[in-house]
Amino acid sequence: MTLVSIGQTGNVLFTKAVTYGMTRCGSSQSGSISVTPNTKILLAEDDDDMRRFLVKALENAGHSVVSFDNGLSAYHRLREEPFELLLTDIVMPEMDGIELARRATQLDPDIKVMFITGFAAVALNPDSQTPKDAKILSKPFHLRELVSEVDKLLAA
Repeated sequence: MTLVSIGQTGNVLFTKAVTYGMTRCGSSQSGSISVTPNTKILLAEDDDDMRRFLVKALENAGHSVVSFDNGLSAYHRLREEPFELLLTDIVMPEMDGIELARRATQLDPDIKVMFITGFAAVALNPDSQTPKDAKILSKPFHLRELVSEVDKLLAA
């Protein structure tokens, strides 16, 4: 997998979701963003190449990232230590991202959740039990868009 294949050259139009309390990332917000350096992010992504790209981009932006290739392993780590943000794919082996996010917010109601997925419609389904304030970043996307959306969510 190359950087190009995850959206480096693609264009993505983000819209704001108005249902189920979740919003798509990319909606315009005014004002400056104050990035908290070294924010602890828990990343769950089953694609090895994608996970490496995401970790590198977030670490280059000053965040501390712990990553796993499945939801169950990420959940076990979340039980051991707190994180400010859960960044998770939806479709993964062992435990999907929606179940991971649901359990994460039960453990820590203040944890922020962002889904990175090609299946945004699944996350917006009212029966999916996703956390009400979760954000969605649809694949493909630019890595700089990911960092920007993570920073916006953390600053909120």
